[in-house]
Amino acid sequence: MTTENEVKKGRDKLELLATRSFTYYDEMYKVVDFVNQNLKEKGVMLGLTKDKITNKLTINIYEF
Repeated sequence: MTTENEVKKGRDKLELLATRSFTYYDEMYKVVDFVNQNLKEKGVMLGLTKDKITNKLTINIYEF
């Protein structure tokens, strides 16, 4: 069973460290991709979601 602070992916678990929503920015995916490439070795990963109704973006920071 997955808790609020964990996301299962295969046998690996991601621990949610932080989340923040903000106004839509067209190229935010480039920022998230850049950060993910550079923090991979540190065991940190960002996720980006867009709310289709409010058009807000949410960044989630995970530790793996």
